[in-house]
Amino acid sequence: MGLLKNLLRTFNRKAGDRQGEAAVSGFGLLIFEHTSEVIRAESLLKDAGVKVSVKGPPPEVRTGCDLAIEFPIVSELKVSRVLKEAKLEPLQILPLYDLLLKPVDLFNVKDFGDYLMVRAANMKITIEKKGRRIVNISGGGCPDVPFLAEQLIGKNLDDAPEPRTLGSTLCGYALQLAYEESRRRCIG
Repeated sequence: MGLLKNLLRTFNRKAGDRQGEAAVSGFGLLIFEHTSEVIRAESLLKDAGVKVSVKGPPPEVRTGCDLAIEFPIVSELKVSRVLKEAKLEPLQILPLYDLLLKPVDLFNVKDFGDYLMVRAANMKITIEKKGRRIVNISGGGCPDVPFLAEQLIGKNLDDAPEPRTLGSTLCGYALQLAYEESRRRCIG
């Protein structure tokens, strides 16, 4: 059943039938089989001007890939067209109208006074706030994590290479997200 049909069915329900159900969020979720598909779809959709964000899929729809793409539901036709042109087909396109289908935010930030630790999915980056120096990289289980740590630890956020230029695993991608969030939070 199509995404729009699901939304229409939800909107047309009587108020009494909707007890315990969250209001329609205005977002949909793209579920893929492999992390590489999520990374590629994110780039394609951003290049096409669609505002997307990578999230952890809800446990109910997890397929082995620990990432999913959240997108504005009003962009569904454009999203479908862009992905079809790229021959990239998601396993599922889901409306986010049910509390059970709430995606998991990938970020967790801890402020330790002089240090800031940002976790994205399974990877963590710790920054010394005063000098914006990377003091630790941890997490993950991919074989490139020690290499990524060796390349980044001790460098300033402004001078360090972006993790996506160094690795192509799920851990490298998650570290890139944590790196970008660290830069946003360590301004000044």
